[in-house]
Amino acid sequence: MDQVVERIEHLRAELREHAYRYYVLDDPVISDAQYDALMKELQELERQHPELITPDSPTQRVGTPVTDLFRPVTHLRPLLSLDNAETREDLEAWQQRMIRQLGREPRGYVCEPKIDGLAVVLVYRDGVLDVGATRGDGTTGEDITANLRTIKQVPLRLRGGDVPALLEVRGEVYMPVKAFEELNERQAEEGRQIFANPRNAAAGSVRQKDPSITASRALGIWVYQLGIVEGGPELGTHWETIEYLASLGFKTNPESRRVETIAKVFEYVEQAEQRRHSLGYQTDGVVIKVDSLSDQEALGYTARAPRWAIAFKFPPEEQVTRLRDIRINVGRTGAATPFAVLEPVFVGGATVTYATLHNEDQVRLKDVRIGDQVIVRRAGDVIPEVVGPVVSARTGEEKVWEMPGTCPFCGSPIVRPEGEAVAR
Repeated sequence: MDQVVERIEHLRAELREHAYRYYVLDDPVISDAQYDALMKELQELERQHPELITPDSPTQRVGTPVTDLFRPVTHLRPLLSLDNAETREDLEAWQQRMIRQLGREPRGYVCEPKIDGLAVVLVYRDGVLDVGATRGDGTTGEDITANLRTIKQVPLRLRGGDVPALLEVRGEVYMPVKAFEELNERQAEEGRQIFANPRNAAAGSVRQKDPSITASRALGIWVYQLGIVEGGPELGTHWETIEYLASLGFKTNPESRRVETIAKVFEYVEQAEQRRHSLGYQTDGVVIKVDSLSDQEALGYTARAPRWAIAFKFPPEEQVTRLRDIRINVGRTGAATPFAVLEPVFVGGATVTYATLHNEDQVRLKDVRIGDQVIVRRAGDVIPEVVGPVVSARTGEEKVWEMPGTCPFCGSPIVRPEGEAVAR
């Protein structure tokens, strides 16, 4: 029996190391087939000896459906909001407030991408994941531990021999853009409702009754804040806390930077906005934090937000406006495609009056109706599109659209060939 216990512990340690290299470092040293073989061996040993199964075993990432769904969890420390900035002047005003309070400029800043995902809290006791919860109202969240266990970048056990007795960290669960697009393709093929954006897809995936559904979705997490720690090294800066969290096995964002002055903060913000669509995941701004923990303590908090942090928000890429009409455009090949006529709305840095609806099937799948309040998205140089309707805003006067039978320009019949998405 001792040999079985020793082999199980060896397999668990080996699988944790390989999972860390694959999901966190992006530097695997064995093939997928080799990893699967190790996992199967561990699963078989645990099947033969169920009394040896532990909550932090790599086999326990995909659990059984939750029976007491989303019980409330009181956070160990409240999660406050962040004050927002939208202009350079807003950032300068924030800097000046801190200078007045400290009598000098803060000792450096840390700039981090503001991830458009679902905020979560992870609590570890003696190095083992104990509770994972949503942010909720900042004081009380929902227990989604079983679902968070399925995300490969969430360590079930912390790395290293000297782990703190208690550790609370905050992070953001997100869905990469490519995974979001692939998920929506599958949803459409199966006749299911498609998700409006990666953030909604991530939130919907995490808040599932069945953890195996969460496990089937390609989710990631960036951990960005140390909440509470009992034990561990002395840390003097926020940057040191991020390095410490990385050493424990958490995925921290490589786009984060430490800078010395507010001028360098401006540079980071400008570069982050230019690069936001090349990252592979959605960001909607930059979070800027004072680096020195002693400066953070001196600055303190207002009733709702820390004085030592601020969120610079990029121009919104999604807005809600009214869909005035749906018309068709006939291209040079004769393809008849619907487009939306909108109440003008400023989104993605430009005023948008028209947006694509792609094709007749997409109008039907999204259930977009004339007169609807709709979500319009414009990202970078991408053609504006109608993401979907705000169903709760409907009055009953909205009209279902049908593809016209004849071309409005030449009067020829519009026919949709069998098996094609585009009418002509």
